[in-house]
Amino acid sequence: MSTLNRQSVVFASPRTIEIQKDVLVSPGPGLVLVQAEMSAISAGTELLIYRGELSQDLELQKELPDVQAMFGFPTKFGYSMVGRVIETGSGVSSTWKGKRVFAFHPHESHFLANPKDLLLLPDDIEPECGVFLPNLETAVNLLQDGRPMIGERVAIFGQGTVGLLTVALLRRFPLAELITCDPIEARRHLSVEWGAQHSVDPADAGELRNCDLTYELSGQPGTLTTAIQATGFSGRVVIGSWYGTKRAEVELGGSFQRNRIHILSSQASASDPPQSGAWSKERRMLVAISLLETIRPNGLITHRFPATAAAEAFDLLDREPAEALQVVFTY
Repeated sequence: MSTLNRQSVVFASPRTIEIQKDVLVSPGPGLVLVQAEMSAISAGTELLIYRGELSQDLELQKELPDVQAMFGFPTKFGYSMVGRVIETGSGVSSTWKGKRVFAFHPHESHFLANPKDLLLLPDDIEPECGVFLPNLETAVNLLQDGRPMIGERVAIFGQGTVGLLTVALLRRFPLAELITCDPIEARRHLSVEWGAQHSVDPADAGELRNCDLTYELSGQPGTLTTAIQATGFSGRVVIGSWYGTKRAEVELGGSFQRNRIHILSSQASASDPPQSGAWSKERRMLVAISLLETIRPNGLITHRFPATAAAEAFDLLDREPAEALQVVFTY
């Protein structure tokens, strides 16, 4: 049985990242060994962990089989990994060897996996696009939850990676208007390039009124009230942000009640119950893979770091969020 040295990114304590080294053995029966090529940082969820802003008794998503079930320091995290299968265990077809795969897996140089937990990527999908698969699936889910209709006026608050991918999907709809809002000027310009008709600074968000569908994707609890105020009669507000331990003080007086506004939480771990019979997570992921080939989101990558420099990468995202959009690790 052969062995190799593995390096893993570990959240040791709030704002402290360490690189853990251990030895990994060859895959046992029914398993494969994957060598990482690239993984992407989720600037929303992972910054909450990095800052210690997740509830200590929070159960993490059940669809992430390789992530610890209960959060606490030290911990490994990450859910956007692309790599190649370099070895197969007994009982696994040798055709897996050499295949490029996607996995919901923490940031580490090598890992063992059951093939059923891997997604084969098309040959023409390079790692730079493949690592966007979870965020693109989230954008697909956001559209399914919001159910945009022809002629509607739609606003999106927050133009990080998920917000921009949501724009890229919504631009395909025959909407009356697609407007976005973000405090970072460079992201507002990028938003228009990706399909928004207009993109405004939060200071000018008061001009957004009577939207039929509004998405809150900023990760900032204070933005929720602004999103509600931008929504018109019988409109829908879809919350895709995860606030962690940050409290959202929401104004629910005035126009909220009179306008009969609907507020919906959206989370990619499950489909909205009325759609769950037809839309499994697996089906959504296949749709997201097909969209990777046309959207080509690798242009959203602003920084590449070797995984061994993970502390530097998280420090950048924490202190200078305007300087980075999508940050990835290379191996």
